[in-house]
Parts: sequence; structure tokens; C-alpha cells
Amino acid sequence: MVNVMKGILVECDPAMKQFLLHMDETEGLGRKFVIQDLDETHIFISAEILPVLRDRIDDLMDKLSFPLNEK
Repeated sequence: MVNVMKGILVECDPAMKQFLLHMDETEGLGRKFVIQDLDETHIFISAEILPVLRDRIDDLMDKLSFPLNEK
């Protein structure tokens, strides 16, 4: 019997990959979403979680960035 799961291959830097793995372990998005940890820069995730994951990463990037005031 073959199990098929719809997923997305994500390529990212090692720091972002560790962040994604941490969110998966702690169920930071409400459930586990990592299907397979492939290598240092690639991870296979569930396709259904992508919109929520994008929103969470966008929020994180907004918190980490600061506006530049031009004079």
C-alpha cells in the first residue's frame, strides 16, 4: 500500500530551516506540518499549511525589520 501526501519542497537557509523545525516540534501553527527533513537547506512540508506559514513568517519579518527614515 502506498501513502501519498501533497506537499511542498521548501529551500531555505539553515537558520530558517531550524525555525521551521522548531515550529513543527512545538506545533506553533496548530499542528505538525513537516513531512520530511531532507538536508541542510531543504524540507518537505504539508501543502495545506502554506498560507498560515506565509502569514507567520511575514509577521516575523515585519517585527524584525525597522523603517528607514529618509531626510
